[in-house]
Amino acid sequence: MNLKNDLTNPIFKTIGEIADSMGREVYVVGGFVRDIFLRRPSKDFDFVTVGSGIELAQAIAAHLGPKAHISVFPNYGTAQVKFRDLELEFVGARRESYSRNSRNPIVEDGSLEDDMKRRDFTINAMAVCLNNERFGELVDPFNGIADLHSGVIKTPLDPDITFSDDPLRMLRAIRFATQLYRPDSNEKPNSFRILPDTFEAIRRNAGRMEIITRERINEELSKIMKSQCPSVGWRLLDMTGLLPYIFPALVPLKGVEMKEGRGHKDNFYHTIKVVDNVAARSDKEWLRWAALLHDIAKPATKKYDKKLGWTFHNHNFIGAKMIPRVFREMKLPLNEKMKYVAKLVGLHMRPQSVGEQGVSDSAVRRLITEAGNDIDDLMILAESDITSKQPEKVRRQLEGFKKLRERMQEIHDADELRNWKNPIDGHEIMERLSIPPGPEISRLKSIVKEAIIEGEIPYDHDAAWNYLISHKD
Repeated sequence: MNLKNDLTNPIFKTIGEIADSMGREVYVVGGFVRDIFLRRPSKDFDFVTVGSGIELAQAIAAHLGPKAHISVFPNYGTAQVKFRDLELEFVGARRESYSRNSRNPIVEDGSLEDDMKRRDFTINAMAVCLNNERFGELVDPFNGIADLHSGVIKTPLDPDITFSDDPLRMLRAIRFATQLYRPDSNEKPNSFRILPDTFEAIRRNAGRMEIITRERINEELSKIMKSQCPSVGWRLLDMTGLLPYIFPALVPLKGVEMKEGRGHKDNFYHTIKVVDNVAARSDKEWLRWAALLHDIAKPATKKYDKKLGWTFHNHNFIGAKMIPRVFREMKLPLNEKMKYVAKLVGLHMRPQSVGEQGVSDSAVRRLITEAGNDIDDLMILAESDITSKQPEKVRRQLEGFKKLRERMQEIHDADELRNWKNPIDGHEIMERLSIPPGPEISRLKSIVKEAIIEGEIPYDHDAAWNYLISHKD
């Protein structure tokens, strides 16, 4: 099979010509080749050459000129060339052998076939030649095309060896199964399954994930969270036994406890359903993380009441306080993204409670003030949190959210409240009322804020100051 018509980017011809001048074989491999058959766009290209990948990368960077930037990683025998909007990664073909007394491989120069054996999965173990005489020729030693058509994820060789070489490949198998799941597609297959032998090998080797850095794990998790149905990945992480190594904070959410014949829902499966609901409404990755963590405190707050049944009082507020610790442990970003997730976790119950209280103006103003510019994301999260199987309950909650959205549109000064800033500045209070710094300043500002939220005065400086003067005593 020849794929030259799919190699439309002129960089492929350029690389092939430079490799010919050096007497080298060169192939584009991996995800780019796979995505040709899946009809998915790709700008990150991986290349294998028989010989030194670093030398070929250096020759190509020199040919492309000063706009090309090269990074060399001699310990791994790889080099990366960034040119315009392209990322080109080069490696020399390698092969592995094993000694009798060790499972650690001996890696040395090898052929293209040797290198294909080291690939993670058959669907990624395909190559297209870029040399002039064979330009576009497909090399598929492990029937990767057949596995693509069948929707199969499996390793080229013994999966235990493949996963021992790099345990991250276990997580990558789940990530591919998640990314390639397309429930709305009419194409076949619309989903990919991990072959039973490969699946069982993941279960056997799950503990090996302990040696993988959080940074590498989080890169794969990010791709799972950006997928159309992230729950596919989280469900597989649970089924394979990887979840305790990948995200231990979610493990306590699993399971249903029964007491006096009354049980609660499985909060893990509820959670990943909420993530899917959010994914159907928004592409924002960190809104999806907020969905994943919105009930993180339910295990810590779970109690049984003979009258009420199972309760999780204040799990939203306690969950918000737990977010910084979870982010530190998982080495997720400790910046505005963390604060955003914590805020949404802490507020995710508020839209429902406001809707149930009859959508008073003061409650709506308070909600807008606290959520700020994230109010729309909060509403998406709250609506996505409805997973009940009781149609009447779902109808009632959605009707409450609809009324809340309508009232938010009608509330005077709603846009200004999103960017809440007290119209009375603390320095102004101290200067005009001759009050020294201290808790009184905060109390006086709170008087103004409450009056605005309750609708007693407009969101205006002069009205706020006059109100403060009349109530300061």
